[in-house]
Amino acid sequence: MASRLSFNLGNFGLKFNTKNYKMKANQIYVNLPVKDVQKTKEFWTKLGFSINEQFSDDKAACVVMKEDSIYVMFLVEEYFRTFIDRPVAPANTTQVLVAIGLNSREEVDHVVNTALQNGASQHEEPEDYGWMYQNSFWDINGHGWNITFADPSQMPAQ
Repeated sequence: MASRLSFNLGNFGLKFNTKNYKMKANQIYVNLPVKDVQKTKEFWTKLGFSINEQFSDDKAACVVMKEDSIYVMFLVEEYFRTFIDRPVAPANTTQVLVAIGLNSREEVDHVVNTALQNGASQHEEPEDYGWMYQNSFWDINGHGWNITFADPSQMPAQ
């Protein structure tokens, strides 16, 4: 039997009941270590993404992937270490591969080609599944990015 968690929300008398509740995140922040915040900001703005200056400084760059909901916090390694109790992964290892979906195949190729022109390296060759297309790169800090476009209405029946 699933556990049932309820608690009182302040003086409002509201109860939170997890029995039938489906959790939904309203924002996502991905935190990644980098060597040079300024070069990282320049790289991502060249790809067409904006920087949230309110959450950026000489130790961090907040790249807006989707306004009001998805952000990547690129933190200089020394600052990144203040959030963890493990060592930062060496540059020749991979602990995460981030995938982002865009609105068209053309956008996918534009972002990847722009990344490659600005110091990134190709991760894998593009793959076209008919209903889904992906291309990928390693950014200037060694982080892996799969850039995708998908049209689920074209997905073949199983």
